[in-house]
Amino acid sequence: MTRFSTRTGRNLEPNGLAVELARRRVSGAPLVDLTVSNPTAAGIAYPTERIAAALALTAGAVYRPDARGLYRVREAVSADYARRGASVSPERIMLTASTSESYAFLFKLLCDPGDSVLVPVPSYPLFEHLATLECVEAVPYPLVYHGSWRLDLEALARAIDARCRAVIVVNPNNPTGSFLLPEELERLSALAERHGLAIVADEVFASYDWSGARDLVHELTGDLPALTFCLGGLSKAAGLPQMKLGWMVTGGPAPLVEAALRRLELVADTFLSVGTPVQEAAPALLEAGAEIRGRIAERCLANLRALPELMRGHPACEVLPVEGGWSCVLRLPRTCGDEERVLELVREDGVLVHPGYFFDFADEGYVVASLLTNPTAFRDGIGRVLARAGSGC
Repeated sequence: MTRFSTRTGRNLEPNGLAVELARRRVSGAPLVDLTVSNPTAAGIAYPTERIAAALALTAGAVYRPDARGLYRVREAVSADYARRGASVSPERIMLTASTSESYAFLFKLLCDPGDSVLVPVPSYPLFEHLATLECVEAVPYPLVYHGSWRLDLEALARAIDARCRAVIVVNPNNPTGSFLLPEELERLSALAERHGLAIVADEVFASYDWSGARDLVHELTGDLPALTFCLGGLSKAAGLPQMKLGWMVTGGPAPLVEAALRRLELVADTFLSVGTPVQEAAPALLEAGAEIRGRIAERCLANLRALPELMRGHPACEVLPVEGGWSCVLRLPRTCGDEERVLELVREDGVLVHPGYFFDFADEGYVVASLLTNPTAFRDGIGRVLARAGSGC
Protein backbone atom coordinates (compact mmCIF):
# COMPACT_ATOMS: atom_id res chain seq x y z
CA MET A 1 0.00 0.00 0.00
CA THR A 2 1.32 3.45 -0.92
CA ARG A 3 2.50 5.47 2.07
CA PHE A 4 2.38 9.23 2.26
CA SER A 5 4.87 11.53 3.96
CA THR A 6 4.04 12.55 7.51
CA ARG A 7 4.75 16.13 6.40
CA THR A 8 1.28 16.17 4.80
CA GLY A 9 -0.41 14.27 7.61
CA ARG A 10 -2.48 17.11 9.07
CA ASN A 11 -6.22 16.59 9.50
CA LEU A 12 -7.80 17.54 6.18
CA GLU A 13 -11.41 17.17 7.34
CA PRO A 14 -13.38 20.46 7.43
CA ASN A 15 -14.17 21.80 10.89
CA GLY A 16 -17.61 22.90 12.08
CA LEU A 17 -17.16 26.48 10.89
CA ALA A 18 -16.09 25.38 7.40
CA VAL A 19 -19.08 23.04 7.17
CA GLU A 20 -21.49 25.80 8.23
CA LEU A 21 -19.99 28.28 5.77
CA ALA A 22 -20.28 25.76 2.92
CA ARG A 23 -23.92 25.06 3.83
CA ARG A 24 -24.72 28.76 3.92
CA ARG A 25 -23.06 29.48 0.60
CA VAL A 26 -24.84 26.57 -1.11
CA SER A 27 -28.15 27.89 0.20
CA GLY A 28 -27.40 31.35 -1.18
CA ALA A 29 -27.91 33.00 2.22
CA PRO A 30 -26.18 36.42 2.49
CA LEU A 31 -23.00 36.70 4.52
CA VAL A 32 -21.06 39.75 5.72
CA ASP A 33 -17.46 38.58 5.43
CA LEU A 34 -15.15 40.38 7.87
CA THR A 35 -12.24 38.05 7.06
CA VAL A 36 -11.38 39.27 3.54
CA SER A 37 -7.60 39.49 3.22
CA ASN A 38 -7.33 39.69 -0.58
CA PRO A 39 -7.19 43.37 -1.56
CA THR A 40 -8.07 42.55 -5.17
CA ALA A 41 -11.41 41.13 -3.93
CA ALA A 42 -12.20 43.97 -1.51
CA GLY A 43 -13.72 46.46 -3.95
CA ILE A 44 -10.60 48.64 -4.06
CA ALA A 45 -10.00 50.43 -7.36
CA TYR A 46 -6.85 49.25 -9.17
CA PRO A 47 -4.88 51.01 -11.94
CA THR A 48 -5.59 48.13 -14.32
CA GLU A 49 -4.15 49.83 -17.40
CA ARG A 50 -0.80 50.45 -15.68
CA ILE A 51 -0.70 46.85 -14.49
CA ALA A 52 -1.56 45.51 -17.95
CA ALA A 53 1.12 47.71 -19.56
CA ALA A 54 3.74 46.42 -17.12
CA LEU A 55 2.88 42.80 -17.90
CA ALA A 56 2.97 43.44 -21.66
CA LEU A 57 6.72 44.12 -21.68
CA THR A 58 8.26 41.96 -24.42
CA ALA A 59 11.47 41.31 -22.49
CA GLY A 60 9.57 38.63 -20.60
CA ALA A 61 9.75 36.42 -23.70
CA VAL A 62 13.51 35.93 -23.25
CA TYR A 63 14.77 33.59 -20.52
CA ARG A 64 17.97 34.72 -18.81
CA PRO A 65 17.85 33.02 -15.42
CA ASP A 66 19.60 34.57 -12.42
CA ALA A 67 19.36 32.64 -9.16
CA ARG A 68 19.26 35.83 -7.09
CA GLY A 69 16.79 37.53 -9.45
CA LEU A 70 17.35 40.03 -12.25
CA TYR A 71 19.67 42.78 -11.05
CA ARG A 72 17.54 45.68 -12.25
CA VAL A 73 14.59 44.24 -10.33
CA ARG A 74 16.68 44.03 -7.18
CA GLU A 75 17.63 47.66 -7.80
CA ALA A 76 13.91 48.51 -7.92
CA VAL A 77 13.34 46.68 -4.64
CA SER A 78 16.30 48.59 -3.17
CA ALA A 79 14.68 51.85 -4.28
CA ASP A 80 11.44 50.79 -2.61
CA TYR A 81 13.32 50.32 0.67
CA ALA A 82 14.77 53.81 0.20
CA ARG A 83 11.19 55.08 0.04
CA ARG A 84 10.83 53.75 3.59
CA GLY A 85 14.12 55.33 4.69
CA ALA A 86 16.25 52.17 4.56
CA SER A 87 19.51 51.77 2.65
CA VAL A 88 19.70 48.27 1.15
CA SER A 89 22.23 47.18 -1.47
CA PRO A 90 20.81 45.13 -4.37
CA GLU A 91 23.65 42.68 -3.67
CA ARG A 92 21.92 41.69 -0.42
CA ILE A 93 18.51 41.14 -2.05
CA MET A 94 17.26 37.80 -3.38
CA LEU A 95 13.97 37.38 -5.23
CA THR A 96 11.56 34.52 -4.56
CA ALA A 97 8.13 33.53 -5.83
CA SER A 98 6.47 34.49 -2.54
CA THR A 99 7.09 35.10 1.15
CA SER A 100 6.14 31.46 1.75
CA GLU A 101 8.91 30.37 -0.60
CA SER A 102 11.31 32.70 1.23
CA TYR A 103 10.53 30.81 4.44
CA ALA A 104 11.03 27.47 2.68
CA PHE A 105 14.43 28.59 1.36
CA LEU A 106 15.47 29.86 4.79
CA PHE A 107 14.43 26.66 6.55
CA LYS A 108 16.53 24.75 4.00
CA LEU A 109 19.44 27.12 4.63
CA LEU A 110 19.32 27.16 8.42
CA CYS A 111 17.84 23.86 9.57
CA ASP A 112 18.46 20.13 9.39
CA PRO A 113 15.50 17.76 9.85
CA GLY A 114 14.42 17.87 13.49
CA ASP A 115 15.75 21.37 14.14
CA SER A 116 13.40 24.09 15.34
CA VAL A 117 12.52 27.73 14.79
CA LEU A 118 10.78 30.02 17.27
CA VAL A 119 7.51 31.54 16.05
CA PRO A 120 5.32 34.20 17.71
CA VAL A 121 1.80 33.59 19.02
CA PRO A 122 -0.65 35.03 18.39
CA SER A 123 0.21 35.18 14.71
CA TYR A 124 -0.97 33.97 11.33
CA PRO A 125 -1.25 30.15 11.26
CA LEU A 126 1.23 29.55 8.44
CA PHE A 127 4.53 28.90 10.17
CA GLU A 128 3.68 25.45 11.51
CA HIS A 129 2.66 24.21 8.05
CA LEU A 130 5.71 25.68 6.31
CA ALA A 131 8.06 24.31 8.96
CA THR A 132 6.46 20.85 8.91
CA LEU A 133 6.88 20.63 5.14
CA GLU A 134 10.63 21.18 5.70
CA CYS A 135 10.80 18.63 8.58
CA VAL A 136 11.36 21.50 11.04
CA GLU A 137 9.54 22.09 14.32
CA ALA A 138 7.81 25.42 14.94
CA VAL A 139 8.14 26.24 18.65
CA PRO A 140 5.87 29.05 19.88
CA TYR A 141 6.89 32.00 22.01
CA PRO A 142 4.26 34.45 23.31
CA LEU A 143 3.38 38.05 22.69
CA VAL A 144 1.81 39.54 25.80
CA TYR A 145 -0.74 42.32 26.05
CA HIS A 146 -0.52 45.03 28.72
CA GLY A 147 -2.13 47.95 26.92
CA SER A 148 -0.02 47.05 23.86
CA TRP A 149 1.39 43.82 22.45
CA ARG A 150 5.05 43.13 23.21
CA LEU A 151 7.50 40.23 22.93
CA ASP A 152 7.84 38.07 26.01
CA LEU A 153 11.61 37.94 25.76
CA GLU A 154 12.02 35.89 28.92
CA ALA A 155 9.72 33.19 27.57
CA LEU A 156 11.49 33.39 24.22
CA ALA A 157 14.87 32.85 25.92
CA ARG A 158 13.50 29.82 27.80
CA ALA A 159 12.33 28.28 24.51
CA ILE A 160 15.85 28.23 23.03
CA ASP A 161 17.53 24.83 23.05
CA ALA A 162 20.31 23.02 21.19
CA ARG A 163 18.13 22.37 18.12
CA CYS A 164 16.92 25.96 17.76
CA ARG A 165 18.19 27.73 14.64
CA ALA A 166 16.17 30.92 14.18
CA VAL A 167 13.67 33.34 15.69
CA ILE A 168 10.82 34.60 13.51
CA VAL A 169 9.35 38.03 14.21
CA VAL A 170 6.42 39.51 12.29
CA ASN A 171 6.72 43.29 12.17
CA PRO A 172 4.03 44.52 12.34
CA ASN A 173 2.44 41.37 13.63
CA ASN A 174 -0.60 39.83 11.98
CA PRO A 175 -3.20 40.06 13.50
CA THR A 176 -2.18 42.17 16.53
CA GLY A 177 -0.78 45.00 14.36
CA SER A 178 2.10 45.58 16.79
CA PHE A 179 5.57 46.82 15.76
CA LEU A 180 8.78 46.07 17.64
CA LEU A 181 10.17 48.69 19.98
CA PRO A 182 13.87 49.62 19.67
CA GLU A 183 14.64 48.16 23.10
CA GLU A 184 12.94 44.90 22.13
CA LEU A 185 15.04 44.66 18.98
CA GLU A 186 18.23 45.40 20.93
CA ARG A 187 17.54 42.61 23.43
CA LEU A 188 16.38 40.20 20.72
CA SER A 189 19.52 40.83 18.62
CA ALA A 190 21.79 40.27 21.61
CA LEU A 191 19.95 37.06 22.47
CA ALA A 192 20.20 35.78 18.88
CA GLU A 193 23.90 36.60 18.66
CA ARG A 194 24.62 34.90 21.99
CA HIS A 195 22.92 31.67 20.89
CA GLY A 196 24.01 31.73 17.25
CA LEU A 197 20.46 32.16 15.97
CA ALA A 198 19.30 33.90 12.82
CA ILE A 199 16.48 36.46 12.96
CA VAL A 200 13.81 36.14 10.27
CA ALA A 201 11.77 39.36 10.11
CA ASP A 202 8.50 39.14 8.21
CA GLU A 203 7.94 42.77 7.18
CA VAL A 204 5.20 42.32 4.58
CA PHE A 205 2.91 44.84 6.32
CA ALA A 206 5.66 47.36 7.16
CA SER A 207 4.32 49.98 4.74
CA TYR A 208 1.04 50.15 6.67
CA ASP A 209 1.75 52.13 9.85
CA TRP A 210 -1.26 53.71 11.55
CA SER A 211 0.48 54.68 14.79
CA GLY A 212 2.26 57.88 13.73
CA ALA A 213 4.88 57.00 16.37
CA ARG A 214 8.57 57.57 15.71
CA ASP A 215 9.84 55.13 18.34
CA LEU A 216 8.77 51.95 16.49
CA VAL A 217 11.02 49.65 14.45
CA HIS A 218 9.78 49.53 10.87
CA GLU A 219 12.49 47.35 9.34
CA LEU A 220 15.45 45.26 10.47
CA THR A 221 17.75 45.85 7.49
CA GLY A 222 20.32 47.81 9.50
CA ASP A 223 23.59 46.58 11.00
CA LEU A 224 22.53 44.03 13.60
CA PRO A 225 24.94 41.68 15.39
CA ALA A 226 22.98 38.57 14.34
CA LEU A 227 22.42 37.17 10.86
CA THR A 228 19.10 38.66 9.75
CA PHE A 229 16.68 38.05 6.89
CA CYS A 230 13.97 40.62 6.11
CA LEU A 231 11.05 39.42 4.01
CA GLY A 232 8.73 41.42 1.76
CA GLY A 233 6.84 41.14 -1.49
CA LEU A 234 4.39 42.58 -4.01
CA SER A 235 1.47 40.91 -2.26
CA LYS A 236 1.30 43.52 0.50
CA ALA A 237 3.80 46.24 -0.53
CA ALA A 238 1.89 46.81 -3.78
CA GLY A 239 -1.41 45.07 -2.98
CA LEU A 240 -0.75 42.53 -5.76
CA PRO A 241 -0.95 38.99 -4.29
CA GLN A 242 -1.59 37.48 -7.73
CA MET A 243 1.83 38.55 -9.07
CA LYS A 244 3.77 36.08 -6.90
CA LEU A 245 6.98 37.95 -6.31
CA GLY A 246 8.73 38.18 -2.95
CA TRP A 247 12.18 39.12 -1.72
CA MET A 248 14.65 38.63 1.10
CA VAL A 249 17.24 41.08 2.39
CA THR A 250 20.19 39.47 4.17
CA GLY A 251 21.94 41.47 6.88
CA GLY A 252 24.31 41.11 9.81
CA PRO A 253 28.06 40.48 10.09
CA ALA A 254 29.66 40.57 6.63
CA PRO A 255 31.19 37.05 6.69
CA LEU A 256 27.85 35.52 7.68
CA VAL A 257 25.99 37.54 5.06
CA GLU A 258 28.32 36.40 2.29
CA ALA A 259 28.17 32.75 3.37
CA ALA A 260 24.39 32.85 3.63
CA LEU A 261 23.95 34.45 0.21
CA ARG A 262 26.20 31.86 -1.47
CA ARG A 263 24.18 29.02 0.03
CA LEU A 264 20.85 30.69 -0.71
CA GLU A 265 21.95 31.12 -4.31
CA LEU A 266 22.49 27.36 -4.50
CA VAL A 267 18.99 26.72 -3.15
CA ALA A 268 17.40 29.27 -5.48
CA ASP A 269 19.35 27.98 -8.49
CA THR A 270 17.93 24.52 -7.84
CA PHE A 271 14.37 25.78 -8.26
CA LEU A 272 14.58 28.96 -10.41
CA SER A 273 10.94 29.51 -9.51
CA VAL A 274 10.52 33.25 -10.09
CA GLY A 275 8.90 33.89 -13.47
CA THR A 276 10.63 36.21 -15.93
CA PRO A 277 7.46 38.18 -16.89
CA VAL A 278 6.71 39.24 -13.30
CA GLN A 279 10.37 40.20 -12.79
CA GLU A 280 10.37 42.35 -15.92
CA ALA A 281 7.11 43.96 -14.77
CA ALA A 282 8.21 44.44 -11.16
CA PRO A 283 9.74 47.96 -11.38
CA ALA A 284 6.56 49.33 -12.98
CA LEU A 285 4.39 47.34 -10.56
CA LEU A 286 6.27 48.81 -7.60
CA GLU A 287 5.61 52.29 -8.98
CA ALA A 288 1.91 51.48 -9.41
CA GLY A 289 1.98 50.09 -5.87
CA ALA A 290 2.14 53.62 -4.43
CA GLU A 291 -1.34 54.32 -5.80
CA ILE A 292 -2.67 50.96 -4.61
CA ARG A 293 -1.16 51.36 -1.14
CA GLY A 294 -2.81 54.74 -0.85
CA ARG A 295 -6.21 53.26 -1.55
CA ILE A 296 -5.64 50.37 0.84
CA ALA A 297 -4.54 52.82 3.52
CA GLU A 298 -7.63 54.96 2.92
CA ARG A 299 -9.85 51.89 3.35
CA CYS A 300 -8.10 50.63 6.50
CA LEU A 301 -8.06 54.06 8.16
CA ALA A 302 -11.74 54.65 7.37
CA ASN A 303 -12.64 51.42 9.16
CA LEU A 304 -10.29 52.13 12.06
CA ARG A 305 -11.84 55.56 12.55
CA ALA A 306 -15.33 54.05 12.56
CA LEU A 307 -14.57 51.69 15.44
CA PRO A 308 -14.83 54.13 18.39
CA GLU A 309 -18.36 55.13 17.39
CA LEU A 310 -19.35 51.50 16.81
CA MET A 311 -18.04 50.55 20.26
CA ARG A 312 -20.19 53.13 22.09
CA GLY A 313 -22.79 51.42 24.21
CA HIS A 314 -20.69 48.24 24.48
CA PRO A 315 -18.49 48.86 27.54
CA ALA A 316 -17.78 45.17 28.00
CA CYS A 317 -16.19 45.00 24.53
CA GLU A 318 -12.81 46.45 23.55
CA VAL A 319 -10.88 47.16 20.37
CA LEU A 320 -7.20 46.58 21.04
CA PRO A 321 -4.73 49.19 19.73
CA VAL A 322 -3.70 48.76 16.08
CA GLU A 323 -0.25 50.10 15.17
CA GLY A 324 -0.16 48.68 11.64
CA GLY A 325 -1.39 46.05 9.21
CA TRP A 326 -4.79 45.11 7.83
CA SER A 327 -6.52 43.59 10.90
CA CYS A 328 -8.16 44.67 14.12
CA VAL A 329 -8.65 42.58 17.24
CA LEU A 330 -11.80 42.79 19.37
CA ARG A 331 -11.86 41.45 22.91
CA LEU A 332 -15.37 40.34 23.85
CA PRO A 333 -16.90 39.03 27.10
CA ARG A 334 -16.01 35.38 27.63
CA THR A 335 -19.63 34.30 27.90
CA CYS A 336 -19.14 31.44 25.45
CA GLY A 337 -16.34 29.66 23.63
CA ASP A 338 -14.76 31.11 20.50
CA GLU A 339 -16.02 28.31 18.26
CA GLU A 340 -19.57 28.59 19.58
CA ARG A 341 -19.47 32.36 19.13
CA VAL A 342 -18.31 32.37 15.50
CA LEU A 343 -20.78 29.60 14.60
CA GLU A 344 -23.62 31.59 16.15
CA LEU A 345 -22.52 34.69 14.27
CA VAL A 346 -22.63 32.81 10.97
CA ARG A 347 -25.89 30.93 11.64
CA GLU A 348 -27.93 33.61 13.38
CA ASP A 349 -26.37 36.90 12.25
CA GLY A 350 -24.93 36.16 8.84
CA VAL A 351 -21.48 37.54 9.65
CA LEU A 352 -18.07 35.88 9.55
CA VAL A 353 -15.07 36.82 11.72
CA HIS A 354 -11.91 34.93 12.54
CA PRO A 355 -12.02 33.28 15.97
CA GLY A 356 -9.04 33.95 18.22
CA TYR A 357 -7.95 30.32 18.17
CA PHE A 358 -7.25 30.64 14.44
CA PHE A 359 -4.28 32.82 15.44
CA ASP A 360 -3.41 30.86 18.62
CA PHE A 361 -4.54 33.50 21.12
CA ALA A 362 -3.78 32.21 24.60
CA ASP A 363 -7.28 33.01 25.92
CA GLU A 364 -10.77 32.91 24.54
CA GLY A 365 -12.84 36.03 23.92
CA TYR A 366 -10.92 37.39 20.91
CA VAL A 367 -12.16 37.82 17.34
CA VAL A 368 -10.26 39.30 14.41
CA ALA A 369 -11.75 41.40 11.60
CA SER A 370 -10.18 42.63 8.38
CA LEU A 371 -9.78 46.36 7.84
CA LEU A 372 -9.91 45.72 4.08
CA THR A 373 -13.67 45.13 4.28
CA ASN A 374 -15.99 47.48 2.40
CA PRO A 375 -16.75 50.27 4.94
CA THR A 376 -20.52 49.81 4.80
CA ALA A 377 -20.18 46.07 5.30
CA PHE A 378 -17.58 46.64 8.02
CA ARG A 379 -19.89 48.85 10.07
CA ASP A 380 -22.79 46.45 9.58
CA GLY A 381 -20.74 43.38 10.44
CA ILE A 382 -19.03 44.84 13.51
CA GLY A 383 -22.44 46.01 14.73
CA ARG A 384 -23.75 42.46 14.48
CA VAL A 385 -20.71 41.07 16.32
CA LEU A 386 -21.18 43.54 19.18
CA ALA A 387 -24.91 42.88 19.36
CA ARG A 388 -24.28 39.15 19.60
CA ALA A 389 -21.69 39.72 22.35
CA GLY A 390 -24.27 41.78 24.24
CA SER A 391 -26.83 38.99 23.97
CA GLY A 392 -24.60 36.56 25.87
CA CYS A 393 -22.44 34.97 23.18
